[in-house]
Amino acid sequence: MTNASGTEHGPVGAGATAGTRSANVDQKEIANFDALAARWWDPQGEMQALHVINPPRVRYIARCADGLRGKRAVDVGCGGGLLAEALAREGAQVLGVDMAADVLAVARAHAQQSGVAVDYRQIAAEPLAAEQAGRYDLVCCLEMLEHVPDPASVVAACARLVRPGGDVVFSTIHRNPKSFALMIVGAEYLLNLVPRGTHQYEKFIRPSELEAWARAAGLELQGMKGLRYNPLLRAATLSDDIDVNYFMHCRRPQDR
Repeated sequence: MTNASGTEHGPVGAGATAGTRSANVDQKEIANFDALAARWWDPQGEMQALHVINPPRVRYIARCADGLRGKRAVDVGCGGGLLAEALAREGAQVLGVDMAADVLAVARAHAQQSGVAVDYRQIAAEPLAAEQAGRYDLVCCLEMLEHVPDPASVVAACARLVRPGGDVVFSTIHRNPKSFALMIVGAEYLLNLVPRGTHQYEKFIRPSELEAWARAAGLELQGMKGLRYNPLLRAATLSDDIDVNYFMHCRRPQDR
């Protein structure tokens, strides 16, 4: 049994819409994700692990949000739209945002072909938060924070996007020797679960760091959960082990 992260979510950071240079967008990361765009929805391709982990991710998010039907949700760093479409199928009104243009084009085309109502925009997290502060019941930012230069800035933007009493769900990768062994040596070089170069160890994030950023942004920690992926069985389950992949559920307090 090993842990693995999908590469659904492209880099979204500080800055404006497409065509505007941004200090918190890594152009190399965007190029990596765009190169995978055409194969994003192939369950047997490079995104196979992501297709497997998506159902437990949706179940966890639905539990955190006390159901998804009728909820206004934004998927920050939506990539090709696997999570965004799944949330919409559960009844949420979904906006997916990303800065990788080719991947967004795939997301839009797949939603249209599937008849799923999802809005997509090429915009970074911070300008979206300035434009739509407090508009969402649910903000999701999964497998994305480890791909931007300033993840704390994205966390703060997510906190601004959610309404008082609303929920924010992050997922990322713990930074420790175990995660290096599984996520880089194992997943990228031995098992070829994700393309080589997908992850950089120094960008992995300890739960204590993420919680501190969330707290500084005005969010309150509600809980954490791990995600375990078995490449042999092609199965994924939620776990109490947060040593590698983990979720963090936060909530914006009600205004007093």
